Parts: sequence; C-alpha cells; structure tokens
Amino acid sequence: MDHPNTVIVDHPLIRHKLTIMREATTPTSKFRQLLREISLLLAYEVLRDLECTTIEIRTPLETMLAPKLEGKKLCFVSILRAGNGLLDGMLDLVPSARVGHVGLYRDPTSLKPVEYYMKLPEHIEDRLCIAVDPMLATGNSAAAAVQRIKEAGAARIKFVCVLAAPEGIATFTAAHPDVPVYTAAIDRQLNHHGYILPGLGDAGDRMYGTR
Repeated sequence: MDHPNTVIVDHPLIRHKLTIMREATTPTSKFRQLLREISLLLAYEVLRDLECTTIEIRTPLETMLAPKLEGKKLCFVSILRAGNGLLDGMLDLVPSARVGHVGLYRDPTSLKPVEYYMKLPEHIEDRLCIAVDPMLATGNSAAAAVQRIKEAGAARIKFVCVLAAPEGIATFTAAHPDVPVYTAAIDRQLNHHGYILPGLGDAGDRMYGTR
C-alpha cells in the first residue's frame, strides 16, 4: 500500500533495535533504553530540513562564517504518557528545544481519545512542532492531539512514531494531510482491540512496567 505522506526511516540500527523491542522477553529497562536510542535516530532524519543562518565566529586559528540554527527554538510535543519515551531521546539531541504535552487516553470501548491535559510553550505559531508518540495504531489519539496543537496556533507540524498501522496512517492523514508522518516501520494491521500486529504490545506499559 502506498503512503505518500509517510516517511519510513529505514536504517540497520533502527531495524536491529526495533527487533529487540518487539521481543516479549525484553525487560522494561532495556525497552526504555532502546526507545530512547531509536528516538535519537528518528530525530536526526526528522530534523534534517531545519533552517540555518550564517554567523561570524572565531576559531583558534581565524574567523569564519559558520551555520547556526535560525528562528525560534523548535518544540517537541509529547502525547502522554508513552510519548515521553521518544521525547527523552530527542531532548538528548536538541536539549534547548521547548516541550509541550498533550494528555490523551483511549476509551477501551469506543477506541476514541479523551483529553485530560494540555500545555504548550509560548509563541507556538512561530515554532516547528514535532508531535511524538511511539505507536500510531487507530490514529484517533494522534489526530486529536495534532488538532489541538493546530488550534493553539501551530502552523508547522510533523508527527513521529516508532510503529504505525496502515489503518492509523489512513485515519491520521485523512484528518491532517498537511502533517508528514515519520516512522521506523509500518506493520500489518490492527487487531479487534486496536493493537498493532505484529507490533510490540502496549508501549506505555512496556516502558513503565505497568499493565
């Protein structure tokens, strides 16, 4: 199936780390570590087109014109709670980034998202916003979170996940055709509970050792 608005970040290190994350026997601490490492690799690709300006600096030997990021600092928006697993690694790469949070949980019967928290940095309209959540399953929560970010004024948004289902991509891109999706892999399908197959289970539970 063709997904024109989706970028698969295909790298041997990501594939290897994702395989270990999928293993049911991988312990919580290792799962968290791998998620953080994959988020660094995803961020490298997602932020490839950041705009730069040129400034004059002095090296130990001479002055030179050198590139520097331009504009207001970008914003990572974690879709709670599992999004924090991707957020931590991305902040390792861009520690000066601003951070927002959107709290959503999925109603177990309707599979629809229910919002319980949202806080975003100031001047969101001037920032590139990277919304992060490890799983794009039904796509309902991600689409709802991005809608709230748009309503707050954000104009430039990207969405990043580790795993996506075709159904989730279809739902998300129908709601937000202007927002590109970056993922490490697209799995086969959803089961009747809305979980990705073959997937890796519930990312939040595996991160934090809960059920």
